[in-house]
Amino acid sequence: MPGSPLAARTQGGRPTSVSLAELLLLASVFVIAACGLVYELAAGALASYLLGDSVLQFSTVIGVYLFAMGLGSWLSRFIERQLVGVFLQVELLVGVVGGLMPAALFAVHSLLPPGEGTAFRVLLYALVLLVGTLVGLEIPLVMRILKRHFSHRYGLKDLVSQVLTFDYLGALLVALAFPLVLVPQLGLVRTGIAFGLLNVVVAVWALWLFRAELRGRPAHMAACLLSGLLLLAALLGAEHLTSWAEERFYGEHIVFKQSSPYQRIVITDGRAGTRLFLNGNLQFHSKDEYRYHEALVHPAMAAQGAPKRVLVLGGGDGMAVREILKYPSVEQVTLVELDPLMTALFRDTPKLAALNGHSLSSPKLRIVNADAFGWLEQQAETFDVIVIDFPDPSNFALGKLYTASFYELVDQHLSAGGYAVVQTTSPLIARRSFWTVVTTLESVGLTTTPYHAHVPSFGEWGFVLASRRPFRQPTQLPPGLRFLSVKSLPALLDFPPDMARVPTEVNRLSNQVLVQEFEAEWGQVH
Repeated sequence: MPGSPLAARTQGGRPTSVSLAELLLLASVFVIAACGLVYELAAGALASYLLGDSVLQFSTVIGVYLFAMGLGSWLSRFIERQLVGVFLQVELLVGVVGGLMPAALFAVHSLLPPGEGTAFRVLLYALVLLVGTLVGLEIPLVMRILKRHFSHRYGLKDLVSQVLTFDYLGALLVALAFPLVLVPQLGLVRTGIAFGLLNVVVAVWALWLFRAELRGRPAHMAACLLSGLLLLAALLGAEHLTSWAEERFYGEHIVFKQSSPYQRIVITDGRAGTRLFLNGNLQFHSKDEYRYHEALVHPAMAAQGAPKRVLVLGGGDGMAVREILKYPSVEQVTLVELDPLMTALFRDTPKLAALNGHSLSSPKLRIVNADAFGWLEQQAETFDVIVIDFPDPSNFALGKLYTASFYELVDQHLSAGGYAVVQTTSPLIARRSFWTVVTTLESVGLTTTPYHAHVPSFGEWGFVLASRRPFRQPTQLPPGLRFLSVKSLPALLDFPPDMARVPTEVNRLSNQVLVQEFEAEWGQVH
């Protein structure tokens, strides 16, 4: 057995030293677990990014992956000879297939014509099944190799304990690093390839450790070399592939793209104007965003009369702040935006700052980069108007910002004569989702006034005013508005039969029914 002992002491006739070979094999368990979890998380994140329905996609991807791992563990029982050779081949296959999976899925999704989601799903789950099966083979093979070569050190209890300890440590490290470091710094494609290379490294050190007993060493060496070169070439071309795939996906020239710890931010610029996407979902188009933001801000601001202190939750692009600053009575605006990259981007980039009228540089503005839920829990301030401009409730992290618990906090921070307004998805496409928000606001004792506006980039879009008093129709609006007028405002409050109210449940932290409703309704569109 290659590998010299690091020490030679014994205790009670049983060696207490750890050989280099043993250390490297245990370290390989750590790496294997890390790589396996990266492939699982990358597949789930990519499915959510490209297909939407984040809860459904993550649940099904993880379910198929775990089933495949169980299948791989079961299949390992039929491998009786050349354990090291099979382990080496499995590592190379996992590294190449798992490492290139995000890149392959990105490329295929970009090449498929719109609406061909079925073909993409077939490929996605086929790759997840294959990678999961290969990952499921790894740990049983390592355990059997350790048992065969180190039977003098390990009983079954000790062997399982050692291997699973390193396995779970590797999984823990990646679970923390994936959203906080890997995706923000490398992106999904390069993260997958980088960990594929780690699997190849495991294969290489297995080749070196067991060189005395391996058959066909030249063939194994050639396979390791080719796998490593393939993944290195993919790593060098990852940025070009990602740019090509995203430009095909968004259909316009991308002028900015970056993953923060919270989201993927993409900004495109074309003949029709500038568009902002968060996690693949359109947030505004410069040609018609004024319709959305005028409808969001002015009914509440004008109804209040002379608002002095205004709170904006979300809305890191500064468009809502731009509209708020049109009121001379405003003394201070507090903008609470989770992602500091968003506020810095729309404050410091000249073209984007021009879109929001340089509102994020206003001396009246205070920017707070924090989670809105936690920030409200810690503050005692009250506001005359609260503008809530969060992304749609497509996952539980966002869904908590549409719950009764959150709206209770909003109510506590609303002045006696104040108004809150919530952007509330499409009452036409997501009718039940829209009225679920209304029901939830009413459940905390607020009086609601639902309304809607047509925004060409989104279609029919909904909003809800909430206050402790009935809505008072404003008699004047700031000059220079391009969409909203005192005359047209009453029409926004009228809901035709296909958008009329339907019975809905209260959205609570304990049930998150809104996320389920939202995914079911918007899932029919994609």
